Amino acid sequence: MKRHFRWIVILTTLISIILLVGNVLLFNLIPPPKRIIEPVSIDYGIGDPQFRRTMGSILQQPIIDGNQIEVLRDGREIYPAMVAAINGAAHSITFETYKFWGERSAGKIATALAAAAKRGVSVHALPDFIGSLDADPDKFREMEAAGVELIRWRPPTLSQLPRFNHRTHRKLLIIDGKEGFIGGANIADHQLPEEENAYRDYHFRVRGPVVANMQATFLETWSGASGKFLGGEKYFPELTAQGDLPAQMVNSSPREGRHRIRKMFLYGIAAAEEQITAGTAFFYPDQDFLDALAAAAHRGVRVRLLVQGNSGNFNFLRHASINRWRPLLEAGIEIYEYEPGIYHAKLMSIDDQWVSIGSANLDNRSFRINDDANINVYHEGFARAIRELIEDDLQYAKHCDMTCWKQRPLHYRLYGRIFMLIGSHL
Repeated sequence: MKRHFRWIVILTTLISIILLVGNVLLFNLIPPPKRIIEPVSIDYGIGDPQFRRTMGSILQQPIIDGNQIEVLRDGREIYPAMVAAINGAAHSITFETYKFWGERSAGKIATALAAAAKRGVSVHALPDFIGSLDADPDKFREMEAAGVELIRWRPPTLSQLPRFNHRTHRKLLIIDGKEGFIGGANIADHQLPEEENAYRDYHFRVRGPVVANMQATFLETWSGASGKFLGGEKYFPELTAQGDLPAQMVNSSPREGRHRIRKMFLYGIAAAEEQITAGTAFFYPDQDFLDALAAAAHRGVRVRLLVQGNSGNFNFLRHASINRWRPLLEAGIEIYEYEPGIYHAKLMSIDDQWVSIGSANLDNRSFRINDDANINVYHEGFARAIRELIEDDLQYAKHCDMTCWKQRPLHYRLYGRIFMLIGSHL
């Protein structure tokens, strides 16, 4: 009798665990319904004033003139620039990132943030919980002891389980409300150039009025994490023109009505008339997005995509992505795989007139699951510069044409087929 009772308890426990895991997976892995399923069709291009008016309206963010944006390449430029900016802060620092670990990257930034707090700067840090699992706990203690207000985004608590998979993927640093950093780079030692399979990545230093919108994007996440409001002169000072770039901050999140990144890219692709040049660390969008890219190629737009090669991480997702390339290749889209290391940039330039830079990949996580943030720039010179940046990296990439695609080993195809079953939910 006792043996039967024990098995009943075990069976009941297993069923409860299965139901709990199923509930968590249901809320975390299955994306919400697509908001746009009909093809986007417009009769004007990127250069038409109507494009700017519409983009400003549908993304609910203004396009602001007077900005300056500096390109920073790889960890060797990105991290020293960020540390120097933190060391020069006088009033406030707001910081949000996905990955945060490593003594030579996160360690130096943590020490700089702690030093800023000690000298009286209001410092607020929001690393993602999952992305900072490998961080040295002593660095968190160092920052908190110095007065940094630190919150790790969405730790595994019962109250957060239904949204546990919704991570912050944004990479934002704002200094005194006047200078901002945004881009694709996490804070991690593997992004340093001396590491094996070093990352190719880009970050951007921003000055000008759009920095206020970057600050507002951080504060949206911060208020959700802390329940606190930050405002006033040290977060939102009066900003004057620092350059000639019209820029637009775009924030996207899993919350209802906030899936802006996918809509933004679809609209840009529909307006393209000559070329779309994009670099993305992860390329696994939904089928409607793939159809939009193919439709652009069919109407004569040159479409080039630079993605991770075989040296990249998450190869299971890479092979699932490659299995879906045939219609793109048949449409004439050029796909390149970066070979020297891990390609981690997130860049798109269209017709040398519009560019989007930031943390968003061309994948389901950025479209529907993550909190992400990009800046759009409406400027011919800057858009051309970003296109040329991607073209520089194309020199180190392998062009995958239809012959290359057909000659893939059978085990890679099977590997990709298996992960296609869950690829859109990762």
